[in-house]
Amino acid sequence: MSKDLIIGIDAGTSVIKSIAFDLTGKQIATAAVPNRYTTAEGGAATQPLDQTWDDCAQSLRQLADNLPDLANRVVAVAVTGQGDGTWLADKDANPVGDAWLWLDARAGATAEALRQRSDDIARFERTGTGLNPCQQGAQLTDMMAHCPEKLDQAATAFHCKDWLYLNLTGVRATDPSEACFTFGDYKTRDYSDEVIDFYNLGTYTSLIPPICDGATTHHPLSPSAAIQTGLLSGTPIVLAYVDVVCCALGAGAYDPNTAVGCTIVGTTGVHIRVKQSTDIDLNTNLQSGYVMLMPIDGVAAQLQTNMAGTLNIDWVLGLAEQVAESLGAPTEKSRLLTLIDGWIASTQPASLLYHPYISDAGERGPFIDHTARSSFIGLNSNHSFGDLVRGTIEGLGFAARDCYSAMGQVPREVRLTGGAARSQGLRDVLAGTLGASVRQSTREEAGAAGAAMIAAVSVGVYDSMEQCLSEWVSPLLGEQEPPASQLVDIYTAHFPNYVAAREALHPIWHALADRKDT
Repeated sequence: MSKDLIIGIDAGTSVIKSIAFDLTGKQIATAAVPNRYTTAEGGAATQPLDQTWDDCAQSLRQLADNLPDLANRVVAVAVTGQGDGTWLADKDANPVGDAWLWLDARAGATAEALRQRSDDIARFERTGTGLNPCQQGAQLTDMMAHCPEKLDQAATAFHCKDWLYLNLTGVRATDPSEACFTFGDYKTRDYSDEVIDFYNLGTYTSLIPPICDGATTHHPLSPSAAIQTGLLSGTPIVLAYVDVVCCALGAGAYDPNTAVGCTIVGTTGVHIRVKQSTDIDLNTNLQSGYVMLMPIDGVAAQLQTNMAGTLNIDWVLGLAEQVAESLGAPTEKSRLLTLIDGWIASTQPASLLYHPYISDAGERGPFIDHTARSSFIGLNSNHSFGDLVRGTIEGLGFAARDCYSAMGQVPREVRLTGGAARSQGLRDVLAGTLGASVRQSTREEAGAAGAAMIAAVSVGVYDSMEQCLSEWVSPLLGEQEPPASQLVDIYTAHFPNYVAAREALHPIWHALADRKDT
């Protein structure tokens, strides 16, 4: 059997997936392994490095169980994963403690202090990225102050996908997207000495790995990794870009002929505009958001990211689960998810105001405040649980509008990806709050597909990303769904209340945080 498959690995926060695609982008088989993480007092959110690699290798072995003669059919393997965070390894490629994830809030005060420095404007203008506690620069600075012994033991500071790439190939590297929004300059697509110096890392600067562009470079699978994964030694391995970029690529955020937006309705909410790098217009007043390089020359994604997206839905549905369990009638979350469209249909729009800042790390888009917290405004005795669900989803819609507004005008068409985007009610609310047509990507695994697309170009299956897009992305875009004009009118009138309320709550969040710290 000839080589006819590309594998995309997407190492998420709670699950690692290995997906096999044929060379035209058709999804052939999937293997998924839960990937656990731990939270603790003080805002810690950590994940064992060895466990993550073992889970990755297991997902590849499971994929082989589903596909005959997989090892001999693989053209290339690409790996992407959760962004931000700090994954430390020593000179022998052994983990140094557990990874600090993007969910980790311990560097919140450190990030806020760094943002107050006058030279943070220059850092922002180079990276295009607002400094928040998720990022490796802030986390390394916090580690220098509170646990320098960890850094003394380490030889390299990776991100998640970089750690997996090290285990697959033995190569220490990171991709251009995470390198530049963390320590680089998106205009030069390289590290910036000025940005690195901003963090005063001193001797720890050596922890920063070289940049490897997977769109043009790949390395062979090592013999030891071949044994662990069941693939052939020497198989080309591609370090794809960070998961957000891969997901945006696979969902259709880049369209060379049309200016569109793309929203990832996932654990986080990510709102993306893809532009020529020279056309990026930074909002220096807010100093928030990210600029992430795309695997296309001269092209970058400008984006604002909410710390919590579907985490808010998980929370509100979790209340129902708890009540049902207390009454001796346990209810599966999957059952509750099927009720969302009904709750939306049976409730009135804009009867509540909800800010979806449910993460312990606060919010990072379109403003940065590690003390930001969720709240319902306008509750009365007539409100039902369905109103809470609808208000939560409307909050996600207003957060999306808040983010797009910070990048300029809301685009006329927004492409949606993520499991929650399958809900018709949610799509209707998003279209109404944005005042834009939405278009669902029917691609089941956009992140893994985006990674595989980078591999397809890297190893020469396609001559350019534009050629790849025409086969892998365009056929999987659904029809445009225009917003209901009545909803647009209601939500347009309600949106200023959303913004005014979050601005008014800012000092209260800080007061509550100060009280908690005493």
